[in-house]
Amino acid sequence: MSTPRIFYIHDPMCSWCYAFSQSWAALRQALPRDMEIVYLVGGLAPDTTEPMPPATQKMVQQAWQRIEQTVPGVHFNWDFWSRNTPIRSTYPACRAVLAAKKQRAEAEPEMIRAIQIAYYQQAKNPSLPETLQACAREIGLDAETFSEDLKSEAIESELQRQMQQARNMEVYSYPSLRLVHNDTVFSVAINYLDHRTMLNEIRAIESVVPHT
Repeated sequence: MSTPRIFYIHDPMCSWCYAFSQSWAALRQALPRDMEIVYLVGGLAPDTTEPMPPATQKMVQQAWQRIEQTVPGVHFNWDFWSRNTPIRSTYPACRAVLAAKKQRAEAEPEMIRAIQIAYYQQAKNPSLPETLQACAREIGLDAETFSEDLKSEAIESELQRQMQQARNMEVYSYPSLRLVHNDTVFSVAINYLDHRTMLNEIRAIESVVPHT
């Protein structure tokens, strides 16, 4: 009998993933104990050191506004835009999540949260290695090991593997949920406001497709 797995496909610098964090936390708590939770980084924006073009800045700011208007309790620190040179590069933050997991399995969600707080609440720039190193120290990781892992080929190949796995599951937007049940992949509709709709959908799939 194969263990059912829920895949959470995300990017630590994706504003909609930040908006989903409360609903996702509630869903995680409510999932059956025998269900395995697997995180995959989707990789929203490749490596660059170029400043974010004005049109992209506007697009991201519009997403922040829409989230604040539609998801209760989610707020952004708008000082980010005046304090930083925004860079459209999320791969470093994705690698940081993988490097955290390499040191300590449970540090994976902790690092995601630390990056979101640094970016969205403290107006820091997670495209920069120093921000990511500060996040690593904050969650109790060995900063030197973390810095080495961040630049390692092992973490780079894991990033590429996870991004490919997300594409194989036909994930092209974040956050996304996929339930793997009896070797079949099912899409679970994201709900930012009520985790119970997602839980009910997962239960319905499990009841229709019995364990083999």
